[in-house]
Amino acid sequence: MALRHAVLAALLDGELSGYELAKAFDVGVANFWYAQPQQLYAELTRLEQAGLVVGREVVQETRPTKRLFHVTDAGLAELEDFAAASAKPSFVRDDLLVKVRAADHVDTAVLIEQLTERAAFAQAKIDLFGKLLRSMRGDRTEDEFLRHGDRIGPYLTGLRGLSFEQGNRDWCARTITVLRERQTVRARH
Repeated sequence: MALRHAVLAALLDGELSGYELAKAFDVGVANFWYAQPQQLYAELTRLEQAGLVVGREVVQETRPTKRLFHVTDAGLAELEDFAAASAKPSFVRDDLLVKVRAADHVDTAVLIEQLTERAAFAQAKIDLFGKLLRSMRGDRTEDEFLRHGDRIGPYLTGLRGLSFEQGNRDWCARTITVLRERQTVRARH
């Protein structure tokens, strides 16, 4: 997947400025595709040059003029082609996993501290996803929303993000427990 596809998918909900796109990415897209705001602005420029999005200027009275972008028919065709192509398996590149892999040879107290931080970050994301999902479905149950909701794609990816972060939190907690137990056993000997 290229950043272009993630940006096009994020713009499917309507016109967004670059700033709004960055905020939307941070909340709803970052669980499967992370990008810095400057990368998003550069990608919007490339997408506009390729005719996949169109930008329009909006004059604001008390703020600078902003540009709003929306997906063109060519952009929708690009997403259609992308969706039709086979998906590559995902993989994890995580420096904390490398550190834990070396747990038998490094200071586990430092690892425990970093795992605790990661678990707290995961919990914050879990809370954010929970709030986002509740907002998307309104007063409907999840099953009702998934059967009858207008746009379930963002909801489904939000569910994946929630599950991912719950897995991160739970793995961190288990790893912390194991490392602490091993510290205790080593201290006795």
